[in-house]
Amino acid sequence: MCIVSGPVPSSATPLGVIGYRQAGALAFTRWVLLHGIGSGSASWSAQLAAVPPDLPGLLAWDAPGYGDSEGLRLPDDAWPDATAYASRLWAWLDALGLVQPLTLVGHSLGALMAARAAVLQPQRVAALVLLAPAQGHARLDAAQRERLLHDRLSALATLGPAGLAQQRGAAMLTPDAPADQLALVQTVMARIRPRGYIHAARMLAGGDLLADLAQLRCPVQVASGSADRITPPAGCQQVAAAAGVPWTDLGPVGHACPLQAGPAVNALLGLTSVGAA
Repeated sequence: MCIVSGPVPSSATPLGVIGYRQAGALAFTRWVLLHGIGSGSASWSAQLAAVPPDLPGLLAWDAPGYGDSEGLRLPDDAWPDATAYASRLWAWLDALGLVQPLTLVGHSLGALMAARAAVLQPQRVAALVLLAPAQGHARLDAAQRERLLHDRLSALATLGPAGLAQQRGAAMLTPDAPADQLALVQTVMARIRPRGYIHAARMLAGGDLLADLAQLRCPVQVASGSADRITPPAGCQQVAAAAGVPWTDLGPVGHACPLQAGPAVNALLGLTSVGAA
C-alpha cells in the first residue's frame, strides 16, 4: 500500500509546475484526487494501487506548495482563495491534454479546491466526490477564524513539519489503525513545506464550501468516517444536505478515510469495478 518513495512525474503549466502520481492510462483519466492540508499525493496510496496500468487512469496531485509542486506565485503574506488552487488544477490538466469530463475527488481541504474547480469549469466535471470535507471557516465569527488559524500556524512554527506529524498524525486515524497506516500518515505529513502549508491554511480560513455547492449542478457524493474527529459526521452531513444528497458512512474510521477505509472509498469511486474489468 505504501507509495511514498520513488520518482514523481511533474508537468509544467503557465501557472507553475505540478508534481503528481498516476495510475492507469493517462489519456483515459477518469478520476483526479486532491489531498488535504497536512497531506500529499501519497495519501491516496490505496486508490493508486487499485488501478491497473491498462485501464482508465487516476491522477493524484501535490497541491501548489506541496511535494514537487511549485508554490502559488504570490507573496509569502498573501491570503489565497480556493480559486488560486482551482486555476492551477485546470492549468495542470490542460498541460496533460485532458479535456474529457472528470470526476474530482477532494479530501478535507481538497474538497474546497474540487468544488471551486467545478464552479469555474462545470462543463469539465462529470461528478464531485467530497471525502471528509472541510467546509472552510468563512462562516465563523472573525475571532474564531483568527484563533483557529493562529493555533495551526503556531503549531507549525513551534514543531516544524516533522514535529507536527508526530503530534497530529495519530488524530487522522482511529487508535486501532494498523501501524503501517500511521507511519504513512506521519511520513507524508512530515514532508509538508511550510510556505505551502501557510498559504493553504489561509485559504481554509476564508473558504466557504457551502457557497460553492449552491452553484453546482453536477452529481455530488459526500462521505466520511463515523469516527472522524477532525471533520465530524455532523459537519459532513451538513455538507451533504447542502448538496441535496445523502451522507455516506464509511464506517468507524478516522479523518484519513481514503487510507483507513480504502476498500470502501474505492467502491464508492467505482475503482473496484474498474480493477475487476
